[in-house]
Amino acid sequence: MEDLTLLSGRQWIANQEDSSILEDCSKVPVIENHVCNRCGSKVECKLSSGKLYCRACIGLGRANEGDLLIRCHRKVAFPELSDGGMTWRGQLTPLQQQISDKLVINFKQKQNSLVHAVTGAGKTEMLFQLIAECMKKGKRACIATPRIDVVNELFSRFEVAFAEIGIGKYHGREHQEPNLDQLTICTTHQLLKFYEAFDLLVIDEVDSFPYVGNEQLHFAAKNAVKKDGVRVYLTATPTDDLLAEVKQGKIQILKLNRRFHGGLLPVPREKLFIKPFLNRQGQIHVNLLSEIIKVVKSEHPLLIFIPRIEQIQVYLAALRKKLANDNVKIAGVHAQDPQRIEKVAAFRQRKYDILLTTTILERGVTFKNVWVIIVAADDPIYTADSLVQIAGRVGRAKDDKTGLVLYCYHRYTKNIRISIKQIKEMNK
Repeated sequence: MEDLTLLSGRQWIANQEDSSILEDCSKVPVIENHVCNRCGSKVECKLSSGKLYCRACIGLGRANEGDLLIRCHRKVAFPELSDGGMTWRGQLTPLQQQISDKLVINFKQKQNSLVHAVTGAGKTEMLFQLIAECMKKGKRACIATPRIDVVNELFSRFEVAFAEIGIGKYHGREHQEPNLDQLTICTTHQLLKFYEAFDLLVIDEVDSFPYVGNEQLHFAAKNAVKKDGVRVYLTATPTDDLLAEVKQGKIQILKLNRRFHGGLLPVPREKLFIKPFLNRQGQIHVNLLSEIIKVVKSEHPLLIFIPRIEQIQVYLAALRKKLANDNVKIAGVHAQDPQRIEKVAAFRQRKYDILLTTTILERGVTFKNVWVIIVAADDPIYTADSLVQIAGRVGRAKDDKTGLVLYCYHRYTKNIRISIKQIKEMNK
């Protein structure tokens, strides 16, 4: 029999013929009473044979009526490292340390936590002590986040901060099955592969698409934690459902309304445009171009947020044409871009002066000294929370606490007004 130790905490689908009794495993129908036990979705679709199948989680392999969901419960003993494997020797601010200490206390007391901290507060560093405590006890932890870019960012930072332990990184752009890692960093979709695996589950950017409002991913997150496990949620803009759980006493909220360097959040500037940002001839508005050139001359890397994927190439062509004689290096990136990871890394290394992007870079990524322009900030795709997150990309460095956040719009929307109000209130 195959050694099941490496599959501890995993769940997978098998047909009746392949599902002989496995030691330390349980099995349930993958589809039961028109509900998928892997993702929790209601099942209505049928195959030509008449059998039901789940379309909601088909990306992980088809779940057919009659098949079984195998769940491995084998206990695994991880090493109990005296320092938790942490090699980070930095120092937290007094406010950060208070949050960090409370997270450790809550973990020991089996208390779930919601960390409500402004963008740039240093949420990642505040997790180090918590993760180290989990590793010290020989427990298993997972940090999950909705966005691939955030997974890559977190992995690179934890790889340095916890150089003594192996860390697994999993998302849809790197096709590999999870190993038996003591610390896993993954997208929230990957949690569908686990069942009662983790003693500690941290969900970063909990208000972000596609996790927010997604019952399937909430179901996965609930199932991925052991029955006596602990959850920690991180966000700058908490959702109503989490705040409701705080009121009910199910989660303890920990607030931090100050960035790690003590600086304020940059308050966005506003610029009204009467004519289109880009005309039918593909020419960029002279006032928008002027703002872009100002940033380039200031030698700050510039993120320009564009609402739609199909608009990226149009703006890219217009800017390259206008800035051709200025030796300005420009690129565009979006969720379907096969070179997405490489372009983001190149921008961070200052190989590009300007990076056009959709909302994939609205949160969870840090670019030193970056300034931001949002084209069509009045577009419905930008919620008040996403505008706050985008503004939060600016002023994150100790030696560069301020910077430009520019909202360009045709009409002043409720979301624009609310986002600016939120930022000003957090600065009080």
